[in-house]
Amino acid sequence: MTVTKMSWRPTYRSSKFRNVYGKVANREHCYDGIPITKNVHDNHFCAVNSKFVAVVTESAGGGSFIVIPVSQSGRQDSHYPKVCGHQGNVLDIKWNPFFENIIASCSEDTSVRVWEIPEGGLRRNMTEAVLELYGHSRRVGLIEWHPTSSGILFSAGYDYKILIWNLEIGEPVKMIDCHSDVILSMSFNTDGSLLATSCKDKKLRVIEPRSGRVLQQASCKNHRVNRVVFLGNMKRLLTTGVSRWNTRQIALWDQEDLSMPIVEEDIDGLSGLLFPFYDADTHMLYLAGKGDGNIRYFEITTEKPYIQYLMEFRSPAPQKGLGVMPKHGLDVAACEVFRFYKLVTLKGLIEPISMIVPRRSDTYQEDIYPMTAGTEPALSASEWLSGIDRDPVLMSLKDGYHRPNQLVFKAPVKEKKSVVVNGIDLLENVPPRTENELLRMFFRQQDELRRLKEELTTKDVRIRQLELELNNLKNVSPNNV
Repeated sequence: MTVTKMSWRPTYRSSKFRNVYGKVANREHCYDGIPITKNVHDNHFCAVNSKFVAVVTESAGGGSFIVIPVSQSGRQDSHYPKVCGHQGNVLDIKWNPFFENIIASCSEDTSVRVWEIPEGGLRRNMTEAVLELYGHSRRVGLIEWHPTSSGILFSAGYDYKILIWNLEIGEPVKMIDCHSDVILSMSFNTDGSLLATSCKDKKLRVIEPRSGRVLQQASCKNHRVNRVVFLGNMKRLLTTGVSRWNTRQIALWDQEDLSMPIVEEDIDGLSGLLFPFYDADTHMLYLAGKGDGNIRYFEITTEKPYIQYLMEFRSPAPQKGLGVMPKHGLDVAACEVFRFYKLVTLKGLIEPISMIVPRRSDTYQEDIYPMTAGTEPALSASEWLSGIDRDPVLMSLKDGYHRPNQLVFKAPVKEKKSVVVNGIDLLENVPPRTENELLRMFFRQQDELRRLKEELTTKDVRIRQLELELNNLKNVSPNNV
């Protein structure tokens, strides 16, 4: 199999997305005055759904993120309440695709936490999570919700492990332990039966998540993989990375044969990480470079040339990360097919960017809005764990989005106990996260030892008293008879 090198020379073909353009929101529809985190971790630090925009913020001591209702644009109060329960920097946040008030976060403090945001947003700082999940022995850098099951969450830590959490019981139920270095990204296929990962060990893997079995593996020597994304139901993967000449590059792979990429394409010579975003409804791929202001977009096809360059959105303001609005939150009347929320750190600004298909007609454009994955889970956590796979429950965007909110997220009541996965107690060796915490833990243990010694002495005295009383009774009883 030969790798096809692609040229930038445009080959014009009929495409309804050839003239898609990016439109930046007016200043009053941006979110201003937000202390966006300065953390250099390669994540988006932003998560969006149809109700809220969540952004990881800079904070002294511990980690926090801010949650703003989507409708509440404009300048934000400097004392706006935050979600601030983590003891270390927050590294990733993701909204539950089925419960729009539920958000998960992971942190340098080795924990994953699940939060329930009240209707209308926060009125005071939130420190109590619905669930605190401990199982990783080092910081947790990535989290992903399962695309079709309501209560399954994946987390990847710097201990090189991926844990699968069943939120119906609040415990890890599986551990994927096939990586030999830090996991850089995770992506699911449409029904969540396959998981693709990129890793610092320069390997691309396709994994069966329930068993942890590696189905396909590629050692990327010429194309150093950074990020991977499944291309819907095309049975293809797309990776972004760096070529041997240190140019930014994308590669297209067959998910059933990772021996060699189908296509490789050099993008440019810049150094920032390339974030890929794929829209399965329009078959459009968006590439956004960290630290530059441009977003390139392409159309993916099943036949040559496979990746068709369309256009580039340009902006002078560099992006730190990008959140993406789910399909049901888009403005279908404006023919909006994708919406980014761009973090501009220097300005403390979140800037919505709408990708629009120009159309003259005011009627609903059915050809650009096929049935899309909705907000109803296809199966429960226990069903998925038992081996069942189901495609997402689809919805139409034609009549806007009015879903009766009948789903209620129920957190399990948890007792403090050991967490055993694959015969290993994950809580046994969770280390302290900071020097202060180490000292606090030391003094706590000293106090506990002192208390236990005192308790032991008291019990010894009590035992001796009871023994004497017993002897007295024995001595007295024969005389009474």
